[in-house]
Amino acid sequence: MSQEEKTTYSREELQEFEVLINEKLAVAREEPGQLKRSLSKQNDSGTDNTASTSKILEDGADTLERESLSQLAARQQKFIINLENALRRIKNGTYGVCVDTGKLISKERLRAVPHTMHSIEAKLAKK
Repeated sequence: MSQEEKTTYSREELQEFEVLINEKLAVAREEPGQLKRSLSKQNDSGTDNTASTSKILEDGADTLERESLSQLAARQQKFIINLENALRRIKNGTYGVCVDTGKLISKERLRAVPHTMHSIEAKLAKK
């Protein structure tokens, strides 16, 4: 049976994806903590600068870096949610099915982007 004729992945195939997602989830869950630690360390510079001009520049750079780290943390949290949603789709039997076309998403795409809900064809058609 060709992939185009299949409407769902087998239990064994879904287990393979579940293992992959759980591995990515474990790594992803560690990163927000690391980002938060970086943010809290930035707030504690440990030294007092007396030169006002350099202090203003440092404060601006620190603010920019804090904002960047906050954005990274938010994106990481969204990635974690997407991976958790993919696990739910595995449990309810809808994992790997494109929400746009109703066809199976290729295994290669799911291995690269395990939380995707769109086949590459559907993704490219949206551009």
